[in-house]
Amino acid sequence: MAVGIVAVVAAYFLGGIPFGYLVGRVRGVNLLAAGSGNIGATNAGRVLGRPFAVLVFLCDFAKGAVPTALTLPVVALFDPGAADAFGPPDVLRVAVAAATFLGHLYPVFLGFRGGKGVATGAGVAAALAPLPWLLAAVAWAITALASRYVSLASLAAAVTLVAARLAVTPDPFGRDAFVVTGFFVVGALAVVAKHRANVRRLLTGTENRIEANPPQEAALRSLHLLAVGVWFGGSLFFNFVAAPAIFASFKAVVAESPSDRTALVPIVPPGTPQATKDALASALAGAAVGPIFPRYFTVQLVCGAVALVTALSMARAGGVHRLRAGLAGAAFVLVVVSIPVSAEVSRLRLERFNPDVEVAAWAKSLFGPVHLVSLTLSAATTLLAGAVLALGARLPVATSPTRPSPPPQSP
Repeated sequence: MAVGIVAVVAAYFLGGIPFGYLVGRVRGVNLLAAGSGNIGATNAGRVLGRPFAVLVFLCDFAKGAVPTALTLPVVALFDPGAADAFGPPDVLRVAVAAATFLGHLYPVFLGFRGGKGVATGAGVAAALAPLPWLLAAVAWAITALASRYVSLASLAAAVTLVAARLAVTPDPFGRDAFVVTGFFVVGALAVVAKHRANVRRLLTGTENRIEANPPQEAALRSLHLLAVGVWFGGSLFFNFVAAPAIFASFKAVVAESPSDRTALVPIVPPGTPQATKDALASALAGAAVGPIFPRYFTVQLVCGAVALVTALSMARAGGVHRLRAGLAGAAFVLVVVSIPVSAEVSRLRLERFNPDVEVAAWAKSLFGPVHLVSLTLSAATTLLAGAVLALGARLPVATSPTRPSPPPQSP
């Protein structure tokens, strides 16, 4: 336990190393009194230039990632039982991560005036949960590119980190996962709290923005087209090509059993009623399609969110660009609504074969209408996504950077 406590205390002091402040001092600038007064990478870039922003971000990221990743092997060098001193090993890892994060937010070396925790939090998250961190990083990049607000991108990344942790972890609040999940929730709240002033400026329209440039706008348009293309193409292929073919194929397999499709093994006894065959074919097709749905809806949600965010960034131009954002928003809402409806279809599909006759009859009576609603939502989503894709021919034209007029020539 003593080794574990030393590791946590050391992590706080390591997290408190104010790399942004030190880099600024080397350049002859006190970041606490320049720009926004913050020692993070954003203010370092604003005051010192982009290369120094990258340097500060990498340093702050590393001081979060390295201690968290090396905690268990390092403490094991001093005492093999130290990793379990506080319970499961994740408890010590999270304790070190939290100490590092708090050290950055409230460094004793600067009178507890620290950064906002985005870079250090990103490093900690990358070491604790790589996949949620990756999704959060993508959310940060897309939001920063679309809105040109670094603060808004940081808030979006914090929310995405928590949402991704909850989505990809089978039991996020179970015994083996709740420590990391709880840390992410608390950390996200801390990031939001440290961005209170930014939120006020965002609401009043006075927040600093990244300067627009043609390469950035070109990347935004490419990202929008890529997201909408995958969104529409995936929805069209799955709903109108793959799923109908799968259901038709299983119907043929049951009708022709035994055949090479059943490895010459009979799957229905002779004289089976056609209604039973149809029910079996539907059940087998559902078993084939069912595992696809979580991944399908994940792709739909990600592509829809990217398409919507990028469309909203173009909506300020008005006209057809506002229409594009409206269509993308409507399609995204339909995807969100489709998820619980699809889950209900899957549940009713199984309940049709419930041994309780009344439950089975109830499920059969509801299955058709609910399934029709699910198909209608999918078709509407496909049509709306196709409309957004069609409007890709009317993307905003890149703005050229303004150049000062040449001085008048002397006669």
